[in-house]
Amino acid sequence: MQRKEADAAASPRNPAAITAYHAHVYYDPRTTRDRAALLRERLAAAFPDARLGRWHDQPVGPHPGAMYQVAFAADRLAVILPWLMLNRLGLTVLVHPETGDAYADHAEHAAWLGTVLPLRLDALLPSRD
Repeated sequence: MQRKEADAAASPRNPAAITAYHAHVYYDPRTTRDRAALLRERLAAAFPDARLGRWHDQPVGPHPGAMYQVAFAADRLAVILPWLMLNRLGLTVLVHPETGDAYADHAEHAAWLGTVLPLRLDALLPSRD
């Protein structure tokens, strides 16, 4: 049985398993970094409790391009997600929960605002040393 089939057959998961959320804001360092910086400033002003991660101008982990992360508490999703929907300045944003399963959080539990990008999910699989 494949993973998705096994998940469908399993009991529904309790959303209380979500401990936090991450939003990954993607940008092109040459053409849209200014917009990403403006969005970052606006996010910081609107949500001072959110933690803004470092700028990554090169792909890192499963992320296929330049991005920065915004981490926030689970109880803030209902406010931050609609704000991002209306204010993302045309940038692509990946929002996913933190459940302790990084692969599933990025591959199966994620929501995209804008263009869906091909994640490098192999970066989230356990290494086979």
